[in-house]
Amino acid sequence: MRGDEAAVSGVLCFIGIGSNLDRPLERCRDAVQWLTDMDGIGFLRRASYYKSEPAGLSDQPWFVNTVAEIRCSLSPRELLGRLQEIEAAMGRTPGPRWGPRRIDLDILLYGQDVVDEEDLVIPHPEMHRRRFVLVPLHEIAPWAIHPAFGVSMAGLLARLEDPLRVLPLED
Repeated sequence: MRGDEAAVSGVLCFIGIGSNLDRPLERCRDAVQWLTDMDGIGFLRRASYYKSEPAGLSDQPWFVNTVAEIRCSLSPRELLGRLQEIEAAMGRTPGPRWGPRRIDLDILLYGQDVVDEEDLVIPHPEMHRRRFVLVPLHEIAPWAIHPAFGVSMAGLLARLEDPLRVLPLED
């Protein structure tokens, strides 16, 4: 299914995009373009870009983050495979958990589906704890409901205790 067809008939999904190596804003923009061009994905819009203080390993450059809203005719497993293909094509290499990376693409929400498999968990298991995810997601979809908690992104953001800074970047 071509992207424009998926945009009309696919499942509404949100993809987290982040980078903190090798011109991270450019890497995030490239990832958005890859999503826009991919069969089975209808790109709808993206949030602003944000500069985000690193979570986990603090001794690394700040990240650039955004969230893309798409409609997808792929299964969750197929979508994960496509995102991993984009990451590989963009030069992502294995590294420490929460460590620096050239590009990171995560399925945040796949409609209202809940998936709990060894290598695929949807909704993303850390999204409700991460300001760098909730700020851009709230920007474009404050009404979206976390399917495991039954709480909107606006509600999750209002309850968030994450002290890390997330600052808007000019596009």
